[in-house]
Amino acid sequence: MRVIRWILFTLLGLVVALTLASLIYNASTADASVPVHELWHGKTVDGTAYRQWGTTGTPIVLIGGFLEPSFVWEQVGPLLAQGHRVYALDLDGFGYTERRGPWTLAHWGDQVEAFCKALGLARPIVIGHSLGAAVAAEMARRGIASQIVLVDGDALRGGGPPRLLTTALVKSPFFTTIYRFLLRSPWAVKRIIENAYGPNHPPIDNAEIRRWTDQFRARDARQALEGLARHGIAGLTRQDLRKLDVPALVVWGASDNVDPVASGRQSARDLRAPFVLVQGAGHLSMLEAAKAVAKAISSRSAARP
Repeated sequence: MRVIRWILFTLLGLVVALTLASLIYNASTADASVPVHELWHGKTVDGTAYRQWGTTGTPIVLIGGFLEPSFVWEQVGPLLAQGHRVYALDLDGFGYTERRGPWTLAHWGDQVEAFCKALGLARPIVIGHSLGAAVAAEMARRGIASQIVLVDGDALRGGGPPRLLTTALVKSPFFTTIYRFLLRSPWAVKRIIENAYGPNHPPIDNAEIRRWTDQFRARDARQALEGLARHGIAGLTRQDLRKLDVPALVVWGASDNVDPVASGRQSARDLRAPFVLVQGAGHLSMLEAAKAVAKAISSRSAARP
Protein backbone atom coordinates (compact mmCIF):
# COMPACT_ATOMS: atom_id res chain seq x y z
CA MET A 1 0.00 0.00 0.00
CA ARG A 2 2.83 2.34 0.88
CA VAL A 3 4.49 1.57 -2.48
CA ILE A 4 1.28 2.33 -4.37
CA ARG A 5 0.92 5.69 -2.59
CA TRP A 6 4.54 6.50 -3.41
CA ILE A 7 3.97 5.69 -7.08
CA LEU A 8 0.80 7.82 -7.19
CA PHE A 9 2.47 10.79 -5.49
CA THR A 10 5.45 10.46 -7.83
CA LEU A 11 3.20 10.42 -10.90
CA LEU A 12 1.23 13.38 -9.58
CA GLY A 13 4.43 15.29 -8.94
CA LEU A 14 5.63 14.51 -12.45
CA VAL A 15 2.36 15.72 -14.00
CA VAL A 16 2.49 18.94 -11.98
CA ALA A 17 6.14 19.53 -12.93
CA LEU A 18 5.47 18.90 -16.63
CA THR A 19 2.41 21.15 -16.57
CA LEU A 20 4.37 23.98 -14.96
CA ALA A 21 7.19 23.53 -17.47
CA SER A 22 4.65 23.57 -20.30
CA LEU A 23 3.02 26.76 -19.02
CA ILE A 24 6.41 28.46 -18.64
CA TYR A 25 7.45 27.40 -22.14
CA ASN A 26 4.18 28.61 -23.63
CA ALA A 27 4.49 31.96 -21.84
CA SER A 28 8.02 32.46 -23.14
CA THR A 29 7.23 31.56 -26.77
CA ALA A 30 4.62 32.70 -29.27
CA ASP A 31 2.93 31.55 -32.45
CA ALA A 32 3.65 33.36 -35.67
CA SER A 33 0.52 35.24 -36.72
CA VAL A 34 1.04 36.47 -40.26
CA PRO A 35 -2.02 37.24 -42.43
CA VAL A 36 -2.14 34.66 -45.22
CA HIS A 37 -2.16 37.34 -47.92
CA GLU A 38 1.35 38.30 -46.79
CA LEU A 39 2.53 34.70 -47.20
CA TRP A 40 0.75 33.75 -50.42
CA HIS A 41 1.01 35.83 -53.58
CA GLY A 42 -0.69 33.39 -55.92
CA LYS A 43 -4.34 33.05 -56.89
CA THR A 44 -7.20 33.10 -54.40
CA VAL A 45 -10.96 32.95 -54.57
CA ASP A 46 -13.03 33.75 -51.47
CA GLY A 47 -10.03 33.15 -49.24
CA THR A 48 -9.06 29.82 -50.84
CA ALA A 49 -5.52 29.73 -52.22
CA TYR A 50 -5.01 27.74 -55.39
CA ARG A 51 -2.74 27.00 -58.35
CA GLN A 52 -3.80 26.45 -61.94
CA TRP A 53 -2.41 24.71 -65.01
CA GLY A 54 -3.89 24.32 -68.48
CA THR A 55 -6.60 26.23 -70.30
CA THR A 56 -8.72 23.61 -72.09
CA GLY A 57 -10.38 20.30 -71.38
CA THR A 58 -12.43 18.77 -68.58
CA PRO A 59 -11.66 20.46 -65.26
CA ILE A 60 -9.71 18.59 -62.61
CA VAL A 61 -9.67 19.67 -58.96
CA LEU A 62 -6.71 18.47 -56.88
CA ILE A 63 -7.07 18.32 -53.09
CA GLY A 64 -4.12 17.75 -50.78
CA GLY A 65 -4.12 15.91 -47.48
CA PHE A 66 -3.30 16.72 -43.87
CA LEU A 67 -0.80 19.62 -43.63
CA GLU A 68 -0.35 19.63 -47.42
CA PRO A 69 -0.19 22.93 -49.30
CA SER A 70 -1.03 22.80 -53.00
CA PHE A 71 2.65 22.53 -54.00
CA VAL A 72 2.34 18.77 -53.51
CA TRP A 73 0.68 18.73 -56.96
CA GLU A 74 3.39 20.81 -58.67
CA GLN A 75 4.61 17.85 -60.75
CA VAL A 76 1.32 16.05 -61.44
CA GLY A 77 -0.60 19.26 -62.24
CA PRO A 78 1.36 20.23 -65.39
CA LEU A 79 1.23 16.65 -66.66
CA LEU A 80 -2.54 16.48 -66.32
CA ALA A 81 -2.83 19.94 -67.88
CA GLN A 82 -1.85 18.49 -71.24
CA GLY A 83 -5.49 17.54 -71.65
CA HIS A 84 -7.34 19.26 -68.80
CA ARG A 85 -7.84 22.48 -66.88
CA VAL A 86 -6.26 21.70 -63.54
CA TYR A 87 -6.78 23.45 -60.20
CA ALA A 88 -5.03 22.57 -56.93
CA LEU A 89 -6.40 24.20 -53.79
CA ASP A 90 -5.41 24.47 -50.15
CA LEU A 91 -8.04 23.09 -47.80
CA ASP A 92 -9.02 25.36 -44.91
CA GLY A 93 -6.54 24.62 -42.13
CA PHE A 94 -3.58 23.96 -44.41
CA GLY A 95 -1.38 25.92 -46.77
CA TYR A 96 -2.37 29.51 -47.42
CA THR A 97 -6.15 29.43 -47.33
CA GLU A 98 -7.71 31.62 -44.65
CA ARG A 99 -8.43 29.69 -41.45
CA ARG A 100 -12.17 29.85 -40.88
CA GLY A 101 -13.23 26.44 -39.59
CA PRO A 102 -14.86 24.35 -38.31
CA TRP A 103 -12.48 21.93 -40.13
CA THR A 104 -14.92 19.11 -40.68
CA LEU A 105 -15.69 17.06 -43.79
CA ALA A 106 -18.92 19.00 -44.29
CA HIS A 107 -17.03 22.30 -44.08
CA TRP A 108 -14.37 21.19 -46.56
CA GLY A 109 -17.11 19.92 -48.85
CA ASP A 110 -18.73 23.34 -48.73
CA GLN A 111 -15.37 24.96 -49.44
CA VAL A 112 -14.65 22.84 -52.51
CA GLU A 113 -18.22 23.18 -53.77
CA ALA A 114 -18.03 26.97 -53.45
CA PHE A 115 -14.63 26.93 -55.16
CA CYS A 116 -16.03 25.01 -58.14
CA LYS A 117 -19.03 27.31 -58.35
CA ALA A 118 -16.90 30.46 -58.19
CA LEU A 119 -14.67 29.29 -61.05
CA GLY A 120 -17.49 27.77 -63.09
CA LEU A 121 -16.12 24.21 -62.87
CA ALA A 122 -19.04 22.01 -63.86
CA ARG A 123 -18.78 18.30 -62.98
CA PRO A 124 -15.01 18.25 -62.45
CA ILE A 125 -12.86 15.19 -61.89
CA VAL A 126 -11.92 15.46 -58.22
CA ILE A 127 -8.66 13.95 -57.02
CA GLY A 128 -7.82 13.79 -53.33
CA HIS A 129 -4.66 12.71 -51.57
CA SER A 130 -4.73 11.15 -48.08
CA LEU A 131 -7.26 13.22 -46.08
CA GLY A 132 -8.21 14.89 -49.36
CA ALA A 133 -9.49 11.52 -50.59
CA ALA A 134 -12.37 11.84 -48.13
CA VAL A 135 -13.20 15.27 -49.55
CA ALA A 136 -13.14 13.83 -53.09
CA ALA A 137 -15.58 11.13 -51.97
CA GLU A 138 -17.75 13.80 -50.37
CA MET A 139 -17.85 15.65 -53.71
CA ALA A 140 -19.10 12.45 -55.33
CA ARG A 141 -21.75 12.03 -52.62
CA ARG A 142 -22.96 15.57 -53.31
CA GLY A 143 -23.14 14.93 -57.04
CA ILE A 144 -20.48 17.56 -57.78
CA ALA A 145 -17.75 15.25 -59.13
CA SER A 146 -18.05 13.41 -62.44
CA GLN A 147 -15.23 11.08 -61.39
CA ILE A 148 -13.05 10.70 -58.32
CA VAL A 149 -9.52 9.48 -57.73
CA LEU A 150 -8.28 8.52 -54.27
CA VAL A 151 -4.50 8.81 -53.94
CA ASP A 152 -2.99 7.19 -50.84
CA GLY A 153 -6.20 7.77 -48.91
CA ASP A 154 -9.04 5.35 -48.14
CA ALA A 155 -11.60 8.18 -47.59
CA LEU A 156 -12.73 6.64 -44.29
CA ARG A 157 -13.31 8.41 -41.01
CA GLY A 158 -11.86 7.26 -37.72
CA GLY A 159 -8.51 5.89 -36.75
CA GLY A 160 -5.89 7.78 -34.80
CA PRO A 161 -5.85 8.29 -31.02
CA PRO A 162 -9.07 7.94 -29.00
CA ARG A 163 -11.25 11.06 -29.08
CA LEU A 164 -11.07 11.41 -25.28
CA LEU A 165 -7.28 11.54 -25.44
CA THR A 166 -7.14 14.14 -28.22
CA THR A 167 -9.78 16.29 -26.50
CA ALA A 168 -7.81 16.21 -23.25
CA LEU A 169 -4.61 17.08 -25.10
CA VAL A 170 -6.19 20.05 -26.90
CA LYS A 171 -7.59 21.43 -23.63
CA SER A 172 -4.23 21.09 -21.86
CA PRO A 173 -1.22 23.40 -22.33
CA PHE A 174 0.70 20.47 -23.83
CA PHE A 175 -0.81 20.85 -27.31
CA THR A 176 0.64 24.36 -27.66
CA THR A 177 3.96 23.19 -26.23
CA ILE A 178 4.25 20.25 -28.62
CA TYR A 179 3.20 22.39 -31.60
CA ARG A 180 5.76 25.11 -30.92
CA PHE A 181 8.52 22.69 -29.98
CA LEU A 182 8.15 20.67 -33.18
CA LEU A 183 8.26 23.79 -35.34
CA ARG A 184 11.48 24.78 -33.59
CA SER A 185 12.99 21.32 -34.09
CA PRO A 186 14.23 20.81 -37.68
CA TRP A 187 15.37 17.29 -36.81
CA ALA A 188 11.86 16.20 -35.81
CA VAL A 189 10.26 17.86 -38.84
CA LYS A 190 12.81 16.19 -41.11
CA ARG A 191 11.93 12.75 -39.72
CA ILE A 192 8.21 13.38 -40.29
CA ILE A 193 8.78 14.52 -43.87
CA GLU A 194 11.06 11.58 -44.66
CA ASN A 195 8.47 9.12 -43.36
CA ALA A 196 5.76 10.71 -45.51
CA TYR A 197 7.87 10.68 -48.65
CA GLY A 198 9.05 7.11 -48.52
CA PRO A 199 12.13 5.65 -50.21
CA ASN A 200 12.70 8.16 -53.03
CA HIS A 201 12.51 11.52 -51.32
CA PRO A 202 14.46 14.61 -52.34
CA PRO A 203 17.14 15.99 -50.01
CA ILE A 204 15.35 17.11 -46.84
CA ASP A 205 17.42 20.23 -46.34
CA ASN A 206 16.48 23.51 -44.67
CA ALA A 207 14.79 24.76 -47.84
CA GLU A 208 12.58 21.67 -48.03
CA ILE A 209 11.72 21.94 -44.34
CA ARG A 210 10.76 25.60 -44.79
CA ARG A 211 8.59 24.68 -47.77
CA TRP A 212 6.53 22.41 -45.54
CA THR A 213 6.51 24.54 -42.39
CA ASP A 214 6.04 28.04 -43.81
CA GLN A 215 2.27 27.51 -43.69
CA PHE A 216 2.44 27.49 -39.89
CA ARG A 217 3.35 31.16 -39.89
CA ALA A 218 -0.23 31.86 -40.99
CA ARG A 219 -2.59 33.45 -38.51
CA ASP A 220 -4.63 30.89 -36.55
CA ALA A 221 -2.61 27.93 -37.87
CA ARG A 222 -2.40 26.32 -34.42
CA GLN A 223 -6.08 26.96 -33.70
CA ALA A 224 -6.94 25.14 -36.93
CA LEU A 225 -4.94 22.10 -35.84
CA GLU A 226 -6.68 22.18 -32.47
CA GLY A 227 -10.01 22.13 -34.28
CA LEU A 228 -8.88 19.19 -36.40
CA ALA A 229 -7.83 17.30 -33.27
CA ARG A 230 -11.22 17.91 -31.64
CA HIS A 231 -13.19 16.67 -34.65
CA GLY A 232 -10.99 13.64 -35.39
CA ILE A 233 -10.10 12.14 -38.77
CA ALA A 234 -12.71 13.15 -41.33
CA GLY A 235 -14.16 10.65 -43.75
CA LEU A 236 -17.05 8.49 -44.84
CA THR A 237 -18.09 5.03 -43.71
CA ARG A 238 -17.60 1.93 -45.84
CA GLN A 239 -21.34 1.86 -46.34
CA ASP A 240 -21.16 5.43 -47.68
CA LEU A 241 -18.42 4.45 -50.12
CA ARG A 242 -20.40 1.48 -51.39
CA LYS A 243 -23.37 3.74 -52.11
CA LEU A 244 -21.36 6.06 -54.38
CA ASP A 245 -22.30 5.69 -58.03
CA VAL A 246 -19.46 7.45 -59.81
CA PRO A 247 -16.46 6.28 -61.84
CA ALA A 248 -13.53 5.99 -59.45
CA LEU A 249 -9.88 5.04 -59.29
CA VAL A 250 -7.59 4.31 -56.34
CA VAL A 251 -3.84 4.96 -56.68
CA TRP A 252 -1.40 3.94 -53.95
CA GLY A 253 2.32 4.09 -53.28
CA ALA A 254 3.69 0.57 -52.84
CA SER A 255 5.97 1.74 -50.01
CA ASP A 256 3.38 3.85 -48.19
CA ASN A 257 4.32 3.87 -44.48
CA VAL A 258 1.44 6.14 -43.44
CA ASP A 259 -1.62 4.31 -44.77
CA PRO A 260 -1.38 0.57 -45.54
CA VAL A 261 -1.84 -0.69 -49.08
CA ALA A 262 -4.55 -3.05 -47.83
CA SER A 263 -6.73 -0.05 -46.94
CA GLY A 264 -6.49 1.24 -50.48
CA ARG A 265 -7.37 -2.13 -51.96
CA GLN A 266 -10.45 -2.38 -49.73
CA SER A 267 -11.66 1.11 -50.68
CA ALA A 268 -11.18 0.21 -54.33
CA ARG A 269 -13.40 -2.84 -53.80
CA ASP A 270 -15.98 -0.72 -51.99
CA LEU A 271 -16.04 1.72 -54.91
CA ARG A 272 -15.92 -1.05 -57.53
CA ALA A 273 -12.89 0.78 -58.86
CA PRO A 274 -9.54 -0.19 -60.40
CA PHE A 275 -6.55 -0.17 -58.05
CA VAL A 276 -3.14 1.02 -59.25
CA LEU A 277 -0.05 0.29 -57.17
CA VAL A 278 2.81 2.71 -57.80
CA GLN A 279 6.18 1.06 -57.31
CA GLY A 280 8.99 3.02 -55.67
CA ALA A 281 6.62 5.52 -54.04
CA GLY A 282 5.58 6.13 -50.46
CA HIS A 283 2.69 8.15 -49.09
CA LEU A 284 3.53 11.19 -51.21
CA SER A 285 3.32 9.21 -54.43
CA MET A 286 2.38 12.26 -56.52
CA LEU A 287 5.75 13.81 -55.63
CA GLU A 288 7.85 10.63 -55.79
CA ALA A 289 6.33 9.11 -58.94
CA ALA A 290 4.48 11.95 -60.65
CA LYS A 291 4.58 10.44 -64.14
CA ALA A 292 3.14 7.12 -62.98
CA VAL A 293 0.39 8.81 -60.97
CA ALA A 294 -0.51 11.19 -63.80
CA LYS A 295 -0.54 8.33 -66.30
CA ALA A 296 -2.93 6.30 -64.16
CA ILE A 297 -5.26 9.29 -63.76
CA SER A 298 -5.12 10.27 -67.45
CA SER A 299 -5.81 6.71 -68.61
CA ARG A 300 -8.85 6.49 -66.37
CA SER A 301 -10.25 9.92 -67.27
CA ALA A 302 -9.81 9.20 -70.98
CA ALA A 303 -11.52 5.82 -70.64
CA ARG A 304 -14.56 7.11 -68.74
CA PRO A 305 -15.49 10.71 -69.52
